[in-house]
Amino acid sequence: MTALADTTDKTHDFVGIGLGPFNLGLACLTEPIAELDGVFLESKPNFEWHSGMFLEGAHLQTPFMSDLVTLADPTSPYSFLSYLKESGRLYSFYIRENFYPLRVEYDDYCRWAANKLSSVRFGTTVAEVTYEDEVYVVRTEAGEVYRARHLVLGTGTQPYVPEACAGLGGDYIHNSRYLRNKAELQAKESITLVGSGQSAAEIFLDLLGEIDVHGYQLNWVTRSPRFFPLEYTKLTLEMTSPEYIDYFHALPEPTRYRLQAEQKGLFKGIDGDLINEIFDLLYQKNLGGPVPARLLTNSALESVRHENGTYTLGLRQQEQVKDYELHSEGLILATGYRYTEPAFLAPVRDRLRYDTQGNFDVARNYAIDTTGRGIFLQNAGVHTHSITSPDLGMGAYRNAYIIRELLGTEYYPVEKTIAFQEFAV
Repeated sequence: MTALADTTDKTHDFVGIGLGPFNLGLACLTEPIAELDGVFLESKPNFEWHSGMFLEGAHLQTPFMSDLVTLADPTSPYSFLSYLKESGRLYSFYIRENFYPLRVEYDDYCRWAANKLSSVRFGTTVAEVTYEDEVYVVRTEAGEVYRARHLVLGTGTQPYVPEACAGLGGDYIHNSRYLRNKAELQAKESITLVGSGQSAAEIFLDLLGEIDVHGYQLNWVTRSPRFFPLEYTKLTLEMTSPEYIDYFHALPEPTRYRLQAEQKGLFKGIDGDLINEIFDLLYQKNLGGPVPARLLTNSALESVRHENGTYTLGLRQQEQVKDYELHSEGLILATGYRYTEPAFLAPVRDRLRYDTQGNFDVARNYAIDTTGRGIFLQNAGVHTHSITSPDLGMGAYRNAYIIRELLGTEYYPVEKTIAFQEFAV
């Protein structure tokens, strides 16, 4: 198919590939900048953000100010408050007196913003990226061609399936598909949930609430020694600061990877109120007799097999070093997400920087290419930028930083010092 005439000769300042919340925020923040010409390509037909987890009452773990733009530009017409005003819900949100938007509400807000932008191209799948005549050439599966001096990668992370489940048959699901499969799961005699993050806790509470109606056995398995709460104290939140990014990024690579493993509770824990709600519901249901629910900690998933409609999970109690089995008709993997390098980058791989672990060597300015300012990465940088990488509240900060790199001047003020504590000697 011949490339579209309006994209073959033009060279954009940048092309954004993928449109999750972070690149959508960049699109909103660059829309009013006349000096920047960018386009955003997204393979999906419209904006979609974790639609399989729109459980009733589920909310963000960050306040509404962590929207697409506010922490870079509080006056932006693409703010969450602007969305509420235009939707006629600003006063209702005010009376609600809750800083945390509902998850389905946040998704609707992002759709609202995306529909206002002129730079977004939905239904556009990138096939490959090459580097020709000192510009990046982005070719789509439909034969379109986009040229740009810079790229911003926002393809995000993908559902992670543990090695123990590789090649596993049956109808098990990742939690990203929970809602569309909920009815089918509840028709089974037993359901086992693996994982102990926020999504796992939300699903467990949802299934526990209807356990009396459907009569299934419900199991919740985690390799963690307990169901860890998200640490959300104010001095801990200062670790999502420019100073901490500077400090963390300057540490030796082995130290950063060690800290990455140790800091999971700072961004992958469960909301404390949700943990208490689960306990209270278990207590309430237990008044009528033993609840057919098991919470199994310290249990690592070693193997899984599927036979005759039943999963057999091989588990190891890590502190006792004892192996045991658990049988279940339904299986939900709430095992998180991991970044996979997009295949379309293969032709320019020689222009990318990698660390000793084979991951992108993300510079302090979020660049991953050998020039230090050609290709920028959204998210996928916990090993270089710590817990700020997946944090919605730091998205606007990172985008202001990237915009400064693209322009060569500071359009949105980029904060440098906000923390009371000192991280480095």
